[in-house]
Amino acid sequence: MAKMRAIDAAIEVLKREGVVKAFGVPGAAINPFYSALKKVGGIDHVLARHVEGASHMAEGYTRANAGNIGVCIGTSGPAGTDMITGLYSAQADSIPILCITGQAPRARLHKEDFQAVDIESIARPVTKWCSTVMEPAQVPRAIQHAFQVMRSGRPGPVLIDLPLDVQLAEIEFDIDSYEPLEPYKPAMTRYQAEMALKMLNEAERPLIVSGGGVINANASELLQAFAEILGVPVIPTLMGWGSIADDHELMAGMVGLQTSHRYGNASMLASDLVFGVGNRWANRHTGSVDVYTEGRKFVHIDIEPTQIGRVFCPDLGIVSDAHAALSQLVEVAKEWKSQGRLKDHSDWVSDCQQRKATMLRKTHYTEQPVKPMRVYEEMNRIFDRDTCYVSTIGLSQIAAAQFLHVYKPRHWINCGQAGPLGWTVPAALGVRAADPKRQIVAISGDYDFQFMIEELAVGAQFKLPYIHVLVNNSYLGLIRQAQRQFDIDYCVQLAFENQNAPELADYGVDHVAVVEGLGCKAIRVREPDQIASAFKKAKVLMEKHQVPVVVEIILEKVTNISMGVEINAVNEFESIAESIADAPTALSAQNRDAV
Repeated sequence: MAKMRAIDAAIEVLKREGVVKAFGVPGAAINPFYSALKKVGGIDHVLARHVEGASHMAEGYTRANAGNIGVCIGTSGPAGTDMITGLYSAQADSIPILCITGQAPRARLHKEDFQAVDIESIARPVTKWCSTVMEPAQVPRAIQHAFQVMRSGRPGPVLIDLPLDVQLAEIEFDIDSYEPLEPYKPAMTRYQAEMALKMLNEAERPLIVSGGGVINANASELLQAFAEILGVPVIPTLMGWGSIADDHELMAGMVGLQTSHRYGNASMLASDLVFGVGNRWANRHTGSVDVYTEGRKFVHIDIEPTQIGRVFCPDLGIVSDAHAALSQLVEVAKEWKSQGRLKDHSDWVSDCQQRKATMLRKTHYTEQPVKPMRVYEEMNRIFDRDTCYVSTIGLSQIAAAQFLHVYKPRHWINCGQAGPLGWTVPAALGVRAADPKRQIVAISGDYDFQFMIEELAVGAQFKLPYIHVLVNNSYLGLIRQAQRQFDIDYCVQLAFENQNAPELADYGVDHVAVVEGLGCKAIRVREPDQIASAFKKAKVLMEKHQVPVVVEIILEKVTNISMGVEINAVNEFESIAESIADAPTALSAQNRDAV
C-alpha cells in the first residue's frame, strides 16, 4: 500500500467521486487541504470573497446539471459557521453539497483554541450527515460515506470537519482500490403504479403536480411523457418549474399564494384529483390545507418516507425516487393506452387551456418610474427559450415567477424554502462555473443584491460572465407589502440622498459605481422603452469583457404584487389584462388575437 498524507488521499477520493471544481476561502486550519489541491491537481478552485458565498456557489453548481455535487471549503471557526446558511438552503431544497472545514488540532479541541468551534454540533440540524473526523485513516472513508449519503434517498448536504493534525498525518491508502459506493434509491413497484394509475384514470379532472424531486431525479422527460400518454394537465411547483415547458399544451400554470398564475390556481380549484410527484406540499404552494384539499383526492409520490403525510394524509402515498416511479408509470400507462383503458380527458385539457389563454395579468405599462411588470415583459422579448434564470426571494422573484417563461429543467435556479438574501449573485456564479455556455440571467431586488455584492469580484477575476437584472425600488418590497396588515411602513426604506451620486435623487446606493469598482460592467435604465436596448447592450458587454453585467432598472417605489392568504383569495392589486395588448408576451399571445 502507498503511504500518503490523509489530505492527499482526500483529494484523490474527491476526484474519483467526480469532483472537478471547488469553491472556497483558504485559512490556517485548512491550508493542508489547499497544499494537496495544488500537489495532486485535477480540481479547479474558485476563490470566493465570503465563505457563505462559496456555499451558495456550490449550490448553484449542483443545481445547474444532473449529477453535479458542489464542494465548498473553509477554515475553522467562523468559516464553518458562515456555511450554515448554505447548508440550510441546500437541505431545504434537497440539494447535495459537500462542505469541508479545517479544525484545530485534536489536542486543542477542548481548550477553547483560536477559531475552534464544535461545527459538527452546529451543522447537524441542517445536514444529512456531518462529522469531525478524529482518525486520519478514516478521512478517505468519511468522504466516501459522504457521497453515498448525499446521493441516497432524498438528496442533501454533508459537512466534513478535518482537524489540522488529522489532515497532515500519514496513512496507508491506494486510490486504485477505491470505488464509489452505490447510493440507495427506493423504487415504485408495478403494483403500486397500477394503484396510482387507477386512481388517476378514474378522475374526471385530474392534475399532475411536478415538484423539485422530478428535476433532482433528472426525470423531466419521463414526467412529460407520462402526462402526454394520459393527456393530463401538469402544475409544476416553483422548484419543479421547467420540468414541462411553459408553452406545452398540458402545462396548466403554477399554483400558490405568491409564485402562481391566476389560471393555475383556477384549474387547481376545479380539479378532483391531484397526483403529486417529487413535491412536498409547501405552504406557499398550498395555502391552508382545508382549502387546498377540499373536494379532491390526492396521490403523493416522494423519495423521502417522512414526507408522506407530513402536511396532510394523501389517499395514496408511495415512497419512490421520481425517476424510478415515472419509469414504472410510463410503462404501465403505455400498456393501458394500447388496451384502450385510458379515459379521455381532452375536454378538461381544453378547459385548462382556456383559462391559461384568458386569465392574465397586465404587463404592458408605460409609466415612469418603471412598473416591475414591464421589466419581465421585456425580458420575455429579449431572452430566448434557452435562458436560465437565477433568483432567490422577494417581490422580484415572485413577479418573475408570475410573468417569465421557463422551458427547460434546471433553467429556473431558485432557492425555494430558505430564501436567504444575497443568494443570487454567488448562485449565478456557481451555475456559470458549471456550464460555461449557458445563457444565464439573474434577477434581484436591491436588498438581495446588496447582501453579497462583493462576490461580483469573483465573476470578474475568474471570467464568469452572466447578466444580472437589478430591479431597484429602494425598498424591502416584500416586507413592506407584508407590513400592510399591521398598518405600518417601518424600517423597510432603503432610500437616502447619496451625496456622491445626486443623479440618483433619493434612491440611495450607487449600484453602478459599486459594480464597476468590483471589475464588472453596469447599465442604469429609467425609461421603460430603454429596457430592451439595455438588455441587448448587456449581451454585447458580457461577450466582450467576459464579466458579469448588471442592468439596474429604477422602479416606482411602491408596487403591490399579486398574492394572498389562500389560493382562492389571491389579491390582484394591479390591473388584469383586458386585451392581448395588455400582456403582449403572455403565452396566449402566440395564438390569440384578444383575451
